[in-house]
Amino acid sequence: MDFTEEQLERYSRHIILPEIGGVGQAKLLKSKVFVLGAGGLGSPALLYLAAAGVGTLGVADGDAVDLSNLQRQIIHKNSTIGARKVLSAKKAIEDLNPDVKVITYDERLTQENIRSILRGYDVVLDGSDNFPTRFLMNDAAFFEKKPLVSGSMFRFDGQVTVFKPHEGYPCYRCLYPEPPPAGLVPSCQEAGILGALAGIIGVIQAVEAIKEVLSIGDRLPGHLMIFDALKMSFRKVRVRKDPGCALCGEKATIKELMTYEETCELQAARCET
Repeated sequence: MDFTEEQLERYSRHIILPEIGGVGQAKLLKSKVFVLGAGGLGSPALLYLAAAGVGTLGVADGDAVDLSNLQRQIIHKNSTIGARKVLSAKKAIEDLNPDVKVITYDERLTQENIRSILRGYDVVLDGSDNFPTRFLMNDAAFFEKKPLVSGSMFRFDGQVTVFKPHEGYPCYRCLYPEPPPAGLVPSCQEAGILGALAGIIGVIQAVEAIKEVLSIGDRLPGHLMIFDALKMSFRKVRVRKDPGCALCGEKATIKELMTYEETCELQAARCET
C-alpha cells in the first residue's frame, strides 16, 4: 500500500525496523484485533495497538467509567466518569490515531453473539474480569480458530500467554479445566491491585498481538510469562497441551459453547481488570 506523508512520519520508527518495515506496517494497518474489556488490561493494550496502527480495533465492555477505575484504567479520564467505557475508549483511540477504525460493543458477550463477533478479527485479546467470560472467550476462539492473547493479574502478580490450540498448542482449559468455586478468589475490592501492574501486563498483551499479526519473533504459545512486581522478576514456564482436555484434546467432549454463570455468578477473578 502507499503511505501518506503523515503515515510515513507517524510510523517511521516501525518502518525502519527490518522485522517490520513498510510491508509489516501495511499489514498492521489492514489487521483487525478484538479486545474484550476496556479496563485495566484493555486500556494499555488498546492504546498501544492503536499507536502501532492496527487498522481496526473492536472493543467490548458493558460498563460505565467509575472513579475507582482511574487508578489503573488509563484510557479513561476524570472527564469521562459516568460515560460508557467503550465510548470513552473510542474517543481516546481516535484522538491518538485517526487511522484506526474503532468498532464498539456496549454489551455483554454471550453464547449467542460471541462467535459471530470474533469471526471478523485476526487476533483476539482477553482482558476480562471473571472466569465465566474467560472460559467463554477461550472456547469461542478455539471454535473460530483465532489466536487468543490472554492476560490476568492479582495484587502484585500478573501473567500472559497466547492460546493457539488450532495449531497444536494448549488452550485455557489445558491449564484450568473448570472454573473455581464461586467466592474462592477474592475481588479487587477485597484484595487490592497495583495499578501500574495493569500497564505492564496489558502492554505485553499488545506486543504479543502485534507479533501474531506480523508473524515475527519468539511468541508465547506453549509458554506462560509470569511477572512478580514486588520482586521485579519475570519467568517463562512451558505449558503443555493436555491430551485429555475436554475442548482441544484427542477425545474432546465439548462440542459447543457453554456457560458457567449459574455456578460462578461472575464473582471469581474480579482482580483481572
